[in-house]
Amino acid sequence: MIELKNVTRRFGDAVAVDSINLTVETGEVCVLVGSSGCGKSTTLRMINQLLPHSEGEILVDGKDVTAMNPEQLRLNMGYVIQGTGLFPHWTVARNIAMVPQLLKWPREQIDERVHELLTLLDLDPTAHANKYPQQLSGGQAQRVGVARALAANPNILLMDEPFGALDAITRENLQLEMLRIQRQLKKTTVFVTHDIDEALRLASRIAVMDRGRIIQHDTPENILRRPASEFVENLVGKQDRGLKLMSLRSVRDLMQAYPQPRQPEPGADGLKEDDSLRVALSIMLWQNWNHVPVFNAEGQETGTITRERIIQEGA
Repeated sequence: MIELKNVTRRFGDAVAVDSINLTVETGEVCVLVGSSGCGKSTTLRMINQLLPHSEGEILVDGKDVTAMNPEQLRLNMGYVIQGTGLFPHWTVARNIAMVPQLLKWPREQIDERVHELLTLLDLDPTAHANKYPQQLSGGQAQRVGVARALAANPNILLMDEPFGALDAITRENLQLEMLRIQRQLKKTTVFVTHDIDEALRLASRIAVMDRGRIIQHDTPENILRRPASEFVENLVGKQDRGLKLMSLRSVRDLMQAYPQPRQPEPGADGLKEDDSLRVALSIMLWQNWNHVPVFNAEGQETGTITRERIIQEGA
């Protein structure tokens, strides 16, 4: 658990973060969202004490961060930044192994961990372990950055606009990877973004910031349904909130499930259980489908869903 109590950060006479209170529960993904300069990244960097706070108290699992050894504090937190921060003259494997080496893990354990993380992040260890960062695509490099942050199995993961410099397709793919990994590892995560759609997709709870203050801290659904101010309402968008609500639910939520999975007809088209209702509705409108089969991750047909039900119950 991470707790910020009346935390303020000043730069000279300027107040960057203004007496904020925030609790991030164990295993939760808290996304800090807001416009540039609102204090998101400053807040993140105070958690691992890259920036000391001017006032207030920051607790990690009940312990005051100022009472901890700063180096040890940071070694026990994964940290991912927008530019990956990979060392260009080190191989992928050595970049990932950096923190375990600092912690003096045995060589065999380090090698096993590197292999495990590359596999987890859908990078073939044989093909990628000995490459250098400049030989990777942007998406691959960011995956390696995430792997390095997870290498020592930290309880806390801090992510500062990690996908901000990537193209839209790669960004979406990495968001899906992030969701998959979080379901498996359940890390306590603080994620910074200026993109409200990214926040809605990834967050357990969202903290909306403006001018150094937290305006609203709530679930994605409540942020959309009950924005606390005009600023929050403008941030989430007034015209497409219904569609954004559909993006929070999956086809699995509204499908009519079969008693047992079935083998589909060869070449059968349909939707995936994990598709969002927003994606599902878009596909059904484009294909002029009213009623389609739904498939699980193994390719089995597990049920059906109708366009009418998505429209009536999706938001």
